[in-house]
Amino acid sequence: MVHKTDYHIHSTFSDGRSLPEEYIRRATDAGIKEIGFSDHLTLFRDKEAWNMDPELIMTYINHLENLRQKTNNISIKIGLEVDYFEGKEQETRQFLKKLPLDYIIGSVHYQGEKTVDLGPEFYEGKDLDLIFRNYFDTVIAAASSGLFDIIGHCDLIRIYGYKPLTDPGPLYRKLARAMKKHDVVFEINTNGRNRPIADFYPDRKYLHIFMEEKVPVCVNSDAHMPRRVGQYFDEAYDLLRFTGFNEMAVFNKRKRTMVPF
Repeated sequence: MVHKTDYHIHSTFSDGRSLPEEYIRRATDAGIKEIGFSDHLTLFRDKEAWNMDPELIMTYINHLENLRQKTNNISIKIGLEVDYFEGKEQETRQFLKKLPLDYIIGSVHYQGEKTVDLGPEFYEGKDLDLIFRNYFDTVIAAASSGLFDIIGHCDLIRIYGYKPLTDPGPLYRKLARAMKKHDVVFEINTNGRNRPIADFYPDRKYLHIFMEEKVPVCVNSDAHMPRRVGQYFDEAYDLLRFTGFNEMAVFNKRKRTMVPF
């Protein structure tokens, strides 16, 4: 039996629709053994509705710690999903270093001042090859920064179905090699099935590259509502087995171990 974990969960502390308690109930019903909360933290930008106020970070951590103390039937992990901004690595490290976290997901949402996932207009009339190269370069920088344990939805740039004219395979290869070199985990993010792309991140066509480069993996739902916890996990694990993966990453106090599935 798979030791199912779901480390990418958003509650009302950022843009999730429910309190952490409600996700825990759903995760227990879904057979999840470890649930990890990773609400959005976006430093260096004005506060937006979808991310946590940095001043509330300890309120968030204390709330989850209290839940952990009184919950016996599932392991609760405390994480964050932190936006990566190139050139701000030192400031990000200083903010995060004293927080009692189990893991940190690093994600790239912004290209310049705009996010890539809030509407297709970001892509319209633009050089898609350039957009994809720039996005992958930023994700590679995030993976190489030493800030993160997991890279979230590593090809979020696919969200609206736009594709580059040239084969993106070399971009995936370069990213996978950077992740292996810097010992960072990638996630199968099943929430892509609920987005216009209607498939997982990363693109299953290039999943074999991560296996060939021996990049560790975990499966996450990126749930913003309780009913999506663990969604499509059986399909994701089957896909990983078919590709050649046979173990996944689990985390505790920023330490990673690998367990078979």
